[in-house]
Amino acid sequence: MPSEAINIGPRERTKRRLMGIVALAAGVGLAFVFVVTGAPRLLRLIIFFPIWIAGLGLMQSREKT
Repeated sequence: MPSEAINIGPRERTKRRLMGIVALAAGVGLAFVFVVTGAPRLLRLIIFFPIWIAGLGLMQSREKT
């Protein structure tokens, strides 16, 4: 019988959700600025990191791990 491993409480889930939302907003903002200013494609790879952090924070919040 599978059991869920819940190892963070409501307060930590809220912190991770907030971190995910802030990182997502930063990633979208950076993407917008880079596209509008015509930044080189290689520089646009920087967007990966805030989007990655956003994904981690939101997934951890949702899965309670």
